[in-house]
Amino acid sequence: MREWLQAPPTWETWLGYVVASLLLLGFGLFFVTYSIFVQRKLLGWMQSRVGPNRVGPWGLLQTVADTLKLLVKENVQLNKADRVLFIIAPIIAFVPAFVVLAVIPYTSSLVFSDFNVGLLLYFGIAGLSTLGVITGGWASNNKWSLIGAMRAAAMMISYEIPLVLAVLGVVLLSGSLNLSHIVEAQARSHWFILPQILGFVIFFIASLAELNRTPFDFSEAESELIAGYQVEYSGFRFAFFMLGEYLYLFAMGSLTAVLYFGGWLPPHPALAFVPGIVWFLLKALFFAFVPFWLQATLPRMRIDLLMTMSWKVLLPLALVNLALTVGLKTISVA
Repeated sequence: MREWLQAPPTWETWLGYVVASLLLLGFGLFFVTYSIFVQRKLLGWMQSRVGPNRVGPWGLLQTVADTLKLLVKENVQLNKADRVLFIIAPIIAFVPAFVVLAVIPYTSSLVFSDFNVGLLLYFGIAGLSTLGVITGGWASNNKWSLIGAMRAAAMMISYEIPLVLAVLGVVLLSGSLNLSHIVEAQARSHWFILPQILGFVIFFIASLAELNRTPFDFSEAESELIAGYQVEYSGFRFAFFMLGEYLYLFAMGSLTAVLYFGGWLPPHPALAFVPGIVWFLLKALFFAFVPFWLQATLPRMRIDLLMTMSWKVLLPLALVNLALTVGLKTISVA
């Protein structure tokens, strides 16, 4: 698919873009549908419950039924809400979550958008989804929604910094912001999880906050804010928020696999006969489902501890990791 970038803008090229976009969207919808199913089954198993088991064989169609229910539910229009912002907020939250999937290199040849600054583009686009959350919370004209939106803004500002600083260690080792080149750099040496174990821990913790997952799910916080910024949404607009949230799970799992675990590379050369896309999906799906395990294990943190952890723990550690990486790079070059 890289060849499309050099191809002239003919109708065949545009048709290829459309088909690739539809395939990517179809995979995203499939992932969201059955990641919710796996989440509910996993939580049920860990909490000694059955989980969904009625609709379809083994409950496989339960999420499909829930989605159809959301699509036919009435979309409540609030009299005192900012109507325009209230309507477009779910779109702002969902579209970036879908677009960032095009930046991820799934194999050496399966790359939808192979940018030289792909990593920078990922973070730039991903940050827009938080604007959808803030816009929805503000436009709802509800105090619980507004509190959830303000919490989302605070987490975005606080955890985006250590998240990016942790990734800079990988950029220094690979010498590139191109995600494909980062994987190729690991093929020439070793996976970056080894020299960047501290950066990986910082990245993983900060990514949970960016995804609003337990124990950092403050913007929703059902027990405190009655679902937070989503409290006034129903029907397909609520579904758009859910789609964006679960698509980001796969996107962040994919980014973790690319940055620290060799992307499509096998763990050992003897396993190279297995297609690269299989290795990539195994790694990405593992890191996409780990937050479900944490959801059943960890309680929600206090909001003041959330801010303290970012500014007084993760940020200094990210700077230490960056300094150590610079020293390691200097020694290796010398």
